[in-house]
Amino acid sequence: MDNIQSIKNRFGIIGNSPALNYALQVAIQVANTDLTVLIVGESGVGKEVFSNIIHSLSARKHNPFIAVNCGAIPEGTIDSELFGHEKGSFTGAVDSRKGYFETVSGGTIFLDEIGEMPLGTQARLLRVLETGEYIRVGSSKVQKTDVRVITATNRDLLDHTQQGKFREDLYYRLNTVPIRVPSLRDRKEDIYLLFRKFCVDFSERYKSPSIQLDDEARDILVNYPWRGNVRELKNMAEQISVLTVDKLVNAKELRRFLPEVLETSRLPMLAGPHSNGSSDFASERDILYKLFFDMKKDVTELKKMFFDVLQNPNIIHNNNFQDNHVMHNFHPQQEVVTSSSSAALSSPQPFILQDNNKIDHHEEVEETLSIADKEKELIVKALKKHKGKRKDAALDLGISERTLYRKLKEYNINE
Repeated sequence: MDNIQSIKNRFGIIGNSPALNYALQVAIQVANTDLTVLIVGESGVGKEVFSNIIHSLSARKHNPFIAVNCGAIPEGTIDSELFGHEKGSFTGAVDSRKGYFETVSGGTIFLDEIGEMPLGTQARLLRVLETGEYIRVGSSKVQKTDVRVITATNRDLLDHTQQGKFREDLYYRLNTVPIRVPSLRDRKEDIYLLFRKFCVDFSERYKSPSIQLDDEARDILVNYPWRGNVRELKNMAEQISVLTVDKLVNAKELRRFLPEVLETSRLPMLAGPHSNGSSDFASERDILYKLFFDMKKDVTELKKMFFDVLQNPNIIHNNNFQDNHVMHNFHPQQEVVTSSSSAALSSPQPFILQDNNKIDHHEEVEETLSIADKEKELIVKALKKHKGKRKDAALDLGISERTLYRKLKEYNINE
């Protein structure tokens, strides 16, 4: 069996972290089987390299291999791409076409961003995995295929199953052998090695001197969060190689290429036993929940203060309010009422406008905390902000354009 170091040399993998070595060991062990593999890791960690390793070490290595990005294929055509279609099965189908599962039969298909696959296509994929059978779009003829499926995702598929966005039976079928590729910040001992490799490669390609980092700059490089992982590190190494005049880069010079590193300490942090010391919340959901509950708490407190004053008029009395920056917001005939007690002066009280209409009854209206409602509201705001441009709105929301398209249909949002 190929050892780990020879695999690293063969596929150009740099690093010696235990997490990386373990992931490679699992890939080597599972390669010579036909088990389905789910590769999990953040964007930019090199998940496709692992799919290549598995295929190259398998008995299928002389047969076709194809990588398919499920997030890049429109929802209306993904079934045709994967399973093929018959002539006339839909508008534009001027001829019959073979799908990937037919053309790659005997080989390996790598389905990247599997979490973006539509539910209908998920059902078709499950049938292929369980029986090896599929049907072309527009056909009734059952066909057979012999394809090994390797999938990858940067999402929490188990969480997607609980939200109804991913089939639970398919998740467990894909997760036969999971491989978790570590993020770059989880393998800090490899960061400088990778950086040097990228700089040397650049200097050899363009016949230029290779850059070096002083000790302080190296510390900054290693402790930077690298949310884009290896891809981001490579891009940054090439930027520095091109734009720096002095080939010995100090900390000040390096910070020009890493502006975010100065802001990291001011980002919100999770406290408590589950905190891992990171500057990020565990997920976007944590941020949304905290935001919604804080808003609800503030609104509830304001309403309570308002109705306490209404129900207890003895605690307030008329008073002239001379602050111009407040008075200009009220009509001259309206009277401003504030608390006269010294205790009230030490804490803000609501300003109540006298009105002839008597309030005999009030009731608190529960604020909505629905994630779906807030998500819809954010999508509408993003579209309005970018004047209906889906690509810009999706970028602003931090989701793919295809996901935004699906959300527009799901929430019935008219642009």
